[in-house]
Amino acid sequence: MTDRDPYLWLEDIESEAALAWVAERNAETAAELAGGTGFAALKRSLREVLDASDRIPYTVRRGAFLYDFWQDAEHVHGLWRRTTLEQYRKDDPEWDVLIDVDALVAAEGEPWVWAGARVRYPDYDRALVCLSRDGADAVAVREFDLVTRTFVEGGFQVPEARTRIGWIDADTVFIGTDFGPGSLSDSGYPRTVRRWRRGTPLEEAALVFEGGAGDVSVGGWHDNTPGFERDFIARSLDFHRSETFLLAPDASLVRIDVPDDASAHVHREHLIVTLKSDWLGHRAGSLLVFGFDAFLAGDRTAQVLFTPDARTALAGYAWTRHHLILETMHDVSTRMDVLTPTSDGPWARAPLTDVPALSAAAIVDTDPDVSDEYFLDVSGFLQPSTLHRGQIGADTEILKQAPARFDAAGLAVRQFFATSRDGTQVPYFVVGPGGATDGPGPALLYGYGGFEVSLTPYYSSVTGRAWTARGGTYVLANIRGGSEYGPDWHRAALGADRPRAFEDFAAVAEDLVARGITTPPMLGAMGGSNGGLLMGAMLTRYPQSFGAIVAEVPLLDMLRFHRLLAGSSWTAEYGNPDDEADRPHLRELSPYHRLTAGRPYPPVLLMTSTRDDRVHPGHARKAAARLRELGHPVLLHEDAGGGHTGAGDNERTAHNRALVYTFLWQHLAPAVPPVSG
Repeated sequence: MTDRDPYLWLEDIESEAALAWVAERNAETAAELAGGTGFAALKRSLREVLDASDRIPYTVRRGAFLYDFWQDAEHVHGLWRRTTLEQYRKDDPEWDVLIDVDALVAAEGEPWVWAGARVRYPDYDRALVCLSRDGADAVAVREFDLVTRTFVEGGFQVPEARTRIGWIDADTVFIGTDFGPGSLSDSGYPRTVRRWRRGTPLEEAALVFEGGAGDVSVGGWHDNTPGFERDFIARSLDFHRSETFLLAPDASLVRIDVPDDASAHVHREHLIVTLKSDWLGHRAGSLLVFGFDAFLAGDRTAQVLFTPDARTALAGYAWTRHHLILETMHDVSTRMDVLTPTSDGPWARAPLTDVPALSAAAIVDTDPDVSDEYFLDVSGFLQPSTLHRGQIGADTEILKQAPARFDAAGLAVRQFFATSRDGTQVPYFVVGPGGATDGPGPALLYGYGGFEVSLTPYYSSVTGRAWTARGGTYVLANIRGGSEYGPDWHRAALGADRPRAFEDFAAVAEDLVARGITTPPMLGAMGGSNGGLLMGAMLTRYPQSFGAIVAEVPLLDMLRFHRLLAGSSWTAEYGNPDDEADRPHLRELSPYHRLTAGRPYPPVLLMTSTRDDRVHPGHARKAAARLRELGHPVLLHEDAGGGHTGAGDNERTAHNRALVYTFLWQHLAPAVPPVSG
């Protein structure tokens, strides 16, 4: 290992020298991967499913309308639109287009990417529209009139920044943004909450709350539930700890006194608390409910809505008007229940719906102020999405069903458990040939392993067309660092214990080989962001286990990550390089610093974006430069836009996915014929 870093100049994102170097690497990658007819055919095939007109348009309800954002071949940047439920039930609904982002891009000459809108309650006549420049996390905010279909001249408008904004009433918003020196945290997020009134200059917005420079961020929001109108302030101390306050009418703050690693959510008269550590005799991972007013008065009498066990964890919940829909995972497969408050005694419980084995279900939307309506999406690796609409206590209807996008004949989904180095059983899903085969074949192992992110079954048209339908096996690893088995599963790989996630992933790789599913030369590994750190660990710790590795928007320099863009917000996950107690284990974790000339590495493809303002593109750039210096096979592709997602439109997404899968096929199964067409 070495702390010498001759490639710091590549951290200068838009310097002439750095961009020239990136252009050379992109040209090499294009020559290696994008020149053949097979690449063009694969890209066309992927673009076809991304642009397909019969995709499910997922919506959110705002009053009488269902809102959707849609991109296809004719609308590259997309349409923000709405329709009624009556129309939505039709195969070809009539959509009312509110904003044509392509027209906006053409008119203003800016590469705008849609970043969402906050529609004003209860009239739903105005919206705070967020636009990202080429996919960055930073957004420009503009007020939009849904009646006239125009941006409001003199309305709420905020220049490009990492802004948090939300309606209080027709003429007032809570806002946190870049107000100049001292207004942002060390992580680059707002550290102040201000109340901004219509018609007044932004810089005169009244200060409501100020957090510390070392906090990740702060935010404020207005609860407009009729009869329960309240204001709240949240302070993120780090990525896993926060404080929530009720903002009283006299501007005083009343702390909602739960553990700072718990989450607190207020809905009508209820306070819902999700525990990440033991508290008041309740286990970490439990879901508790209190009477909100009683809690503020000091009553800590809770009803327990969920208690985890060794194989079952909380995945989420959603309110309807009278019920709470509870989502749990049992060995990473979804279960859905309905909980109903009672006037006296435990909440009633009943199943919401049956979810097929080895599948996933998710609540897409509810309307908690008005009705018990819910929209539920159910899918699996080989099961295209089905969107259901229901009213709790009544029959459900199938609103939309996505068609199959790839040939799944002969494919099956199985779940296995690998034994990690410390004896922990690590689940993983295998999607591939379901019957007898002629022997092991090419396989792609995907993982993440951090920040409490759970990886669950899902239907991917892109992976299906590019990989499994062509004979590849796809594997999803549920390694520690995620939340598949609750807080303990995450905590087991925090900080200096991060290698447990690496060991879990390596154990899955070994188990795949032991089961005869693949061999090391035919096994690829892929991950992005924190999963890119995982890929760096596989490259430097277990290179003999893989035939190729893809790291997307990766985190690789663990001694400087906290100084790059949003990196300082992740010290609670990894440790702080400036802390002498943490620096040794971070240096040991850092793939960039573990790179050496003395060990053969599998070929590596690094994917990043110049406009990624979350994980700095310098991570991928510097690793590519160091690998080249050491004589190892490496390709780098840096998209000029796209932000942390790596692509801002379907054309670029198809191109980038085609690069990835072309690279994998070249190295894991070069004899497989390319996609025709």
